[in-house]
Amino acid sequence: QVQLVESGGALVQPGGSLRLSCTASGSTFGINAMAWYRQVPGQQRELVATWLSGGRTNYDDSVKGRFTISRDNDKLYLQMNSLKPEDTAVYYCWANRLVQTFWGQGTQVSVSS
Repeated sequence: QVQLVESGGALVQPGGSLRLSCTASGSTFGINAMAWYRQVPGQQRELVATWLSGGRTNYDDSVKGRFTISRDNDKLYLQMNSLKPEDTAVYYCWANRLVQTFWGQGTQVSVSS
């Protein structure tokens, strides 16, 4: 099993920055993909950014050029710059290991003046 714990969510003004962190623990050997998703109440969870083994990354068009995903050992980060009100959501960390996937509990990001 893999446990994922997110942190770093906060209330920030438009144009501001935040860095989310996700700490993985447990059987982390063999994790070959990690990602950040976000969800607004009443809407489907959407993929924001993906980190793949080898360091490849992918981003949703809505965050390209503003968000950066990175991984350092058992930590996954999401650097978010130039935040917009539409970035407001609960952000979830996700990991894939062998044939299993795991989710964190989420961290709230609110962008408002």
